[in-house]
Amino acid sequence: MNFNFELILTSIFIFSFLCWLANRFIFEHKDGPIEFIASLASVLGIVLILRSFIFEPFQIPSKSMVPTLKVGDFILVNKWTYGLRLPVLRYKFFEIGNPDRGDVVVFFPPHEDRYFIKRLVGLPGDEIRLISGVLYVNGDKVKQLALDIEAEDSRSVVMNEFLNDSAHTIHKRLVPTQLSLNYTSVVPEGHYFMMGDNRDNSSDSRVWGPVPAQRIVGKAFARWMFWDEFLSMPNFSRTGWIQ
Repeated sequence: MNFNFELILTSIFIFSFLCWLANRFIFEHKDGPIEFIASLASVLGIVLILRSFIFEPFQIPSKSMVPTLKVGDFILVNKWTYGLRLPVLRYKFFEIGNPDRGDVVVFFPPHEDRYFIKRLVGLPGDEIRLISGVLYVNGDKVKQLALDIEAEDSRSVVMNEFLNDSAHTIHKRLVPTQLSLNYTSVVPEGHYFMMGDNRDNSSDSRVWGPVPAQRIVGKAFARWMFWDEFLSMPNFSRTGWIQ
């Protein structure tokens, strides 16, 4: 998404609310454009609250999270699990919880203001290493088990990876690319290390560095629809929780 929908929605709501105030206390018009715009304030306010503090929908635009998420997946993101933030300003005014290793997170990367989605593999202070496609966290090898699932190409394999107690699937090359061949980094305080589940086809913290905490948007928790082509019919075969 290359335009700031949050800023647009907030600006329209503020304008409609100002029209409501003007219509209520100054003009007292019963009909006309000001009254019509003022009537939108309550609906826009509800949408803004839901989108900013509760849940926000997103569509997956790239293959960086295959096989967990595919291009065309529509997902829901929990906006309050990591704390409540003011829309547009992104200032956290109420602390609730912190991101955890293994979470699938929506955020703004440090190099641009565009939504990204990746898996959180490193907490502040963690040492992250990749050696020949195998992930190590603080010196401990992360367990990976090959699955009998067809990969997107014959050079790759689908695996279960166990960052925490639960497993998630990853897609990686049998012969690792430069991204996963030999990499080491220590996550600074107040930052998080993000990687795509499609390990050898993902622009992530290995490329542009760890993500500051203030640039995290929320936790992706569910797929609710799949629709990859405009002329095709949406389907719900991939509906479910995100592991």
